Amino acid sequence: MEFELLPDPFLRPAHPKRGLDAARVWRLGWLAAILLAAGATAFLSQTVGWPIWAALIAGAVPALVSYPLAGDAAREDGRMQSLLLVLWAVGGCAAAVLTGGVSGAMSAWCLAPVAAASTLTASRRLAEGAALSMIGGCVAALTQLSGLAPAAPTGPLAFILGFLALTTIGLGLATGLLISHRRVGVRDVRHSAEMASLDRLLDGLPQLALAVTPKGKITAVRGAPPPGVTIADIVNRGLAGAAAPNDRQKVGAAIAQAFRDGQASLTFNPALGVDRIVALDLRRVSLVMLVGLLRDVTVERTRESDLDRARADAEALAAGRARFLANMSHELRTPLNAIMGFSDIMRSRMFGPLSDRYGEYAELIHESGGHLLDLINDVLDMSKIEAERFELSRGVFDAREAMTAAMRLMRVQADGAGVQLRGVLPPTDLEVDADRRALKQIVLNLISNALKFTPRGGQVTVTADGYDGVLEIIVADTGVGISPEDLERLGRPYEQAGGTDQRAMGTGLGLSLVRAFAKLHGGEMHIESRLGAGTSVSVRLPVLLAPLKAQTPPSEPPASPEPAPPPPEPEPPAALGDNVIAFAPR
Repeated sequence: MEFELLPDPFLRPAHPKRGLDAARVWRLGWLAAILLAAGATAFLSQTVGWPIWAALIAGAVPALVSYPLAGDAAREDGRMQSLLLVLWAVGGCAAAVLTGGVSGAMSAWCLAPVAAASTLTASRRLAEGAALSMIGGCVAALTQLSGLAPAAPTGPLAFILGFLALTTIGLGLATGLLISHRRVGVRDVRHSAEMASLDRLLDGLPQLALAVTPKGKITAVRGAPPPGVTIADIVNRGLAGAAAPNDRQKVGAAIAQAFRDGQASLTFNPALGVDRIVALDLRRVSLVMLVGLLRDVTVERTRESDLDRARADAEALAAGRARFLANMSHELRTPLNAIMGFSDIMRSRMFGPLSDRYGEYAELIHESGGHLLDLINDVLDMSKIEAERFELSRGVFDAREAMTAAMRLMRVQADGAGVQLRGVLPPTDLEVDADRRALKQIVLNLISNALKFTPRGGQVTVTADGYDGVLEIIVADTGVGISPEDLERLGRPYEQAGGTDQRAMGTGLGLSLVRAFAKLHGGEMHIESRLGAGTSVSVRLPVLLAPLKAQTPPSEPPASPEPAPPPPEPEPPAALGDNVIAFAPR
């Protein structure tokens, strides 16, 4: 479990320039001390040479230059801080050399880089200042040993210069200590404020955050406990003791797993609320400590159980509906077949003549019965498919024969609607391994649907082609087209498109059966349509068989046969002239 520290609106950052104000005060004091020492030196009776004045000027230059740069530049720019320390080292070393070297009155100014570094915000500059001070001291010592340094002052002048050097360096180091102490204090205040903000954040958690030892003992608790768990109970009895007796072993195993694998999760019933369910997420933060999050998931689990129960009820309802439709369809087909048989006997006048009106009624009864039988067959097929009880009767056959038979059956309906029905089939066989009845039903449903939406004088074209083992059937019409809203719904059971007249002509199972039969064969169906521009439905089935190629035995080269008379041209199949089947209105 990880926490992110959020900003506290009550936490005020420390003022960024408080430490730099003290540093500037020290620089002003440095300059003031040099001015006082120069005034006191001017009133001395002894002669003061130019090296003394040059030493005072060399010590004043770093303070004058660094005072205006003691703000943001020195705080943010590390290169500027290094340049200022170098300037302090040069000034202090020059003053020490001009006053006699390391044994002179102002040798303490060799520590000027250390004093200046202690007043900077970056404490790592102390090492840099110490290194520059050591270099300055070495330079002063070498200058003195080589005899290049002037003679050291004596008497009152030596006292004034020595007091000046020690006082300024001491004040500088004291200022650095003061700034460091203030910086630490500000950091402590900020840390305390952040910890208080974190405490308020943890106490406001909607779950219970825990710190757990390997033995399940709770060492820290923050947040709101879930129902069935009290803080006193979980602290006194431990994490496993707060669980129901049947779940305590599971909680202990989860703690061991979290220490072993780094994390673990489980759900259990609390001891004070066995009807509740709480979830525990554990994560290892050290070898002897786990952080856990305890939350109530009773509502979530109840909702999941309700969803599972509702899903099971819906599946049982769908299965029951499918069984009911299948049984009812089967029961309806028996009397319907009798009605169609007797009406067929009556319209054929097998047992004697009938009046013209009775003959017309027999025709209407037979036609309505046929329509009703088709609807029942569609419902029965869809019920079997939804119940996953439909089995394909696959076989090898020429797909053109099944398609031609379907188009012949639809010729009467096309003539009655005044629509031209055309079929464009390839000249070669289309051998497929599929269900003949399903393939025929696909073509029948597509043509029937196209005729329903094609006005008188229009055209419906059925095209078949094969490539790469795929049989493609396309039924295109010049009808009214389908709107985008209806196009999204088509293909689902009992969904219909078009106006009231078209909806009354079917059950909405035609395209859904086509899609279902295509999926059973491992294929797919696509619909393309625009309002006023017609509709094209394509079905692709991976059922096409590769054509067989004639082979000759390689061992015996074929003898050159004598010229044989050309074979008689085969007669074209019925209604397949010029590879086009055209059914025009009578």
